[in-house]
Amino acid sequence: LGTRLRPLTDECPKPLLKVGGKPLLEIILDKFIESGFSNFLISINYRGNMVKDHFGDGDKWGVNIDYIEETKRLGTAGALSLIKNPIKPLIVMNGDLLTSLNVGRLLDFHMNQGAVATMCIRRYEHQVPYGVVNFDKSSLRSIDEKPTQKMFVNAGIYVIDPDALSCLKVSKYCDMNEFYETLIHNNLPVSVFPIREYWMDIGRVEDFEAAHGAYQELFS
Repeated sequence: LGTRLRPLTDECPKPLLKVGGKPLLEIILDKFIESGFSNFLISINYRGNMVKDHFGDGDKWGVNIDYIEETKRLGTAGALSLIKNPIKPLIVMNGDLLTSLNVGRLLDFHMNQGAVATMCIRRYEHQVPYGVVNFDKSSLRSIDEKPTQKMFVNAGIYVIDPDALSCLKVSKYCDMNEFYETLIHNNLPVSVFPIREYWMDIGRVEDFEAAHGAYQELFS
């Protein structure tokens, strides 16, 4: 729904917002086409007809585009339950990402791991704006002044084998974190792939503004 990008998304679905004069989802499509991909599924719900009107059947790009049309919001993973009999691994990507990730290298990694699913992860740093207090019961031990926390976060890009989709219930809401937790709970092999290339999640107005400069530098 792009609520954090309003009013930009009041009349336009987030993936059609233009970065560098081109819809974000079209930038994603072009990147995959450059890597040799030709079959695409676009999951649509909010203002989905605008997405279909723009991309059509993919003939303009010389590729095949079909659509997963949600009658209710199913979440990123839940939408995958509507795919009919997939026979090859799927690369799944959020429609609000700008990245220079080499998707061919990602797919090769997944195939070599022997995993049923791979999650791309991204290093994230956050500076705590306060002095962090370390204590034992009522005794102060130390104070870390505005420390930087470093962690890896879900980057919103995945590779999923067809067999893994059997863990989804058809037409039931499921986000990706929940789906991957289910795979782990079922003792299925799941791998992670750190993204070291440029990556930005365009979820806020300031991210959207910053993406224009990145597009000119990386994709023009």
